Amino acid sequence: MSKQYITDQNFKNIIFSDSEVEISDYENCTFIDCSFSNANLSDFSFEDCRFENCDFSNTKIRNTAFKNVHFNSCKLIGLQFDECNPFLLEFTFTTCLLNYSSFFKVKLKKTVFTKCSLHEVDFSQANLSEANFTECDFAGATFSQTNLRRADLRTSFNFNIYPEQNQISGAKFSMETLPGLLYKYKIKIG
Repeated sequence: MSKQYITDQNFKNIIFSDSEVEISDYENCTFIDCSFSNANLSDFSFEDCRFENCDFSNTKIRNTAFKNVHFNSCKLIGLQFDECNPFLLEFTFTTCLLNYSSFFKVKLKKTVFTKCSLHEVDFSQANLSEANFTECDFAGATFSQTNLRRADLRTSFNFNIYPEQNQISGAKFSMETLPGLLYKYKIKIG
């Protein structure tokens, strides 16, 4: 069976999880208020696509390609981004819920996260160098052997990053975020 190739289309209010969706390549498409919850999007490809207010909770994304994809106000709970196709992987996340997702060993250099909830997210061994985290909530997120060189975390909060277990050279932190670097030492600041 050959893949469908879909380009320059807009999709609105479609529930992809309720139907048998053919494996497809989407290019320059916009998805608004769509649900992919519990869907199997393995082997799909999304290039230059935009998702607005979509639900991807527990969606299967094994070998899924996301190339220059923008997620805005989307629910991406429990996704295994470490299973995505790594070739040309590029995301932007704005006001998204990414709780309980995994970016284990994923290369996310220069990725932009703005006002995202990243509770219990696994960033172990990920490359987040030069990533920009603006007003993101990292409650319970895991950073272990994570590359955070030149990453900007100045306005983010609730993270616990151990400097000796992660690469933080040139990373940007504010005075308000220092407790997230010193938590392990039980030092009281202020």
